[in-house]
Amino acid sequence: MLTDFQRHQAAQILRRAELGRTPVVPLTETFPAIGTEDAYEIQLLNIRQRTDAGAEVRGHKVGLSSPVMQQMMGVDEPDYGHLLDDMELSADRPVPAARYCYPRIEVEVGFVLGDDLPGAGCTPADVLAATERVVPALELIDSRIRDWRISIADTIADNASSAGYVIGEGRDVRGLDLKAIDARLTSGGELLAEGRSDAVLGDPAVSVAWLARTVARFGVPLKKGHVVLPGSCTRAVDVAAGATFTAEFTGLGSVSLSFS
Repeated sequence: MLTDFQRHQAAQILRRAELGRTPVVPLTETFPAIGTEDAYEIQLLNIRQRTDAGAEVRGHKVGLSSPVMQQMMGVDEPDYGHLLDDMELSADRPVPAARYCYPRIEVEVGFVLGDDLPGAGCTPADVLAATERVVPALELIDSRIRDWRISIADTIADNASSAGYVIGEGRDVRGLDLKAIDARLTSGGELLAEGRSDAVLGDPAVSVAWLARTVARFGVPLKKGHVVLPGSCTRAVDVAAGATFTAEFTGLGSVSLSFS
């Protein structure tokens, strides 16, 4: 465990790295005693600093939602980060790639909540009942850790490597099989990645329920109007300036994001 002073030091290191686009060595090297609980508290320190400065929490994202990624990180559950209003991106405005350190794109079946979710004890059925609509989504991930040399503590502290997101219109969840949505990511007519929604813990609603139960331990609610990104259906793809990425989902529509 870290001291409160060390947690504040780590939060400042990550914030400076993000603002200056100057990646740093892994926190696990600078603070060898760092654990998962420390990492979540470090994440919250930076989120509180941003919200105190006027940013608003618009939702949350789940990372490490596939067994392969969990095995690679040596963990047995996902992690999570916050989505803020200054992370919202638009399909109509190209995003400057130089704003980020090592940007990548992930393909997600997103949820827009029509009601608050319960915390402890939240189930996939609760998630479906509270979902206003399911949306096609792209998450822009980035690491403020040099060369993506991340451990689980590094990525959690770094807001689960989240940097931005864009969502499409979507549809009502009723009549939609959340476990059987095929997803394709293309750019310039080239297929870059493909997958299916059941890559996310077998069912994206399971991921959202896990999130609601987990954030409740830290006093964080999932509220009406929040966007939840439950995890990627495909591998992450590196971003390049000048590229436009389009994610297409069977029965759900598509969403695009361009970079300058």
